[in-house]
Amino acid sequence: MITSRRVVAVAKFLGILAVLGLLVHMGTIMFSTRYNTNGQSIFEMWGNSLASNKEYGGSAHAEGSYAPNAEKPVKAALVALVRNDDLYGLRKTIRELEDRWNRNYNYPYIFLNDKPFSEKFMSGVRDLTNAPVQFGTLEPDTWGYPEWIDQNKAKHERETSTYIKGRSESYRFMCRFQSGFVFKHPLLKDLEYYWRIEPDVHYFCDIDYDPFVYMKKNNLKYGWNIAPSEYEPTVRTLWNSTQEFMNKNPDMIPSNSMIDWVRDSNNQYTRCHFWSNFEIVDLSFYRSKEYQAYFDFLDHAGGFFYERWGDAPVHSIAVSMFLPKSQVHYFDDIGYYHPAMSHCPDGSKERGKCVCDPKEGWANGFTCAKRWRHIS
Repeated sequence: MITSRRVVAVAKFLGILAVLGLLVHMGTIMFSTRYNTNGQSIFEMWGNSLASNKEYGGSAHAEGSYAPNAEKPVKAALVALVRNDDLYGLRKTIRELEDRWNRNYNYPYIFLNDKPFSEKFMSGVRDLTNAPVQFGTLEPDTWGYPEWIDQNKAKHERETSTYIKGRSESYRFMCRFQSGFVFKHPLLKDLEYYWRIEPDVHYFCDIDYDPFVYMKKNNLKYGWNIAPSEYEPTVRTLWNSTQEFMNKNPDMIPSNSMIDWVRDSNNQYTRCHFWSNFEIVDLSFYRSKEYQAYFDFLDHAGGFFYERWGDAPVHSIAVSMFLPKSQVHYFDDIGYYHPAMSHCPDGSKERGKCVCDPKEGWANGFTCAKRWRHIS
């Protein structure tokens, strides 16, 4: 028989369980129903603070996935200038881009090379994506020396230089091509936007919106991610040439440009530039008469060969000279690594859709990134 003492003990035990269950239930209700003014629970609010607080171009769930060969809302592509021996590094990049973003959007890839691509390269790229892929070779007059360059002077600069890539002839060809010709290639002629990609880079975050749509909806011309300062020996006379161009073409410089990002209070060059291995661009900007005039002026000055002017400072000065800050966008929600530098959104070690260490992705603390935040 069950004694009264046992009945009391069991009742007490069941009572304790009931109280504990009630406390757990109340706690669950309290935490799951505490919303902010936008209807987010605190768990949702604890998400990625950068991406969740911006109205980007929608998500894959909101827009639906784009079929591989269907027409996209924006005429855009992922574009890279590469060589056959970049296959492994490029495959790593594509794998991450597909996993993080493009498997939902299927924007096409366009790969350019100064030599024909091998079958091995082309099949190795196509294996990784359902999106359309095109391969093209460069037109002869866009790769090499223009007729006005003194090649002996250019050779002397290469042989006596001590800065990185200073002795490379092909690197200079690349910088000139990326500065003035990539957007003119026949495979890009119908594009509105391009996203430049490179081998051996990393994308740390799931990107659940369409950056191309975001750029178009917000009338943005140029998007960037990392902004270091350029190494002075490579651009010794670039600012002098730029000032000469501005003096000859004052009507091309709008009063609301962000020129003070690259020019300090003493009218000296800050050497700030957007690292162009990551850039998302409305190609109408590069095709504009202002940009074309600036590139042609620099091209005839010869600094791509007599020094080592890079496409990054050229693009960046042009953006600063011709555009207001309101048309330039910092994609600070996209974690990105290119050999030697990286950007990692705040809090990505603990929360959100990025997996990286902000202490290692320190580009957000660069002087030029801080300068960007402070200019009007």
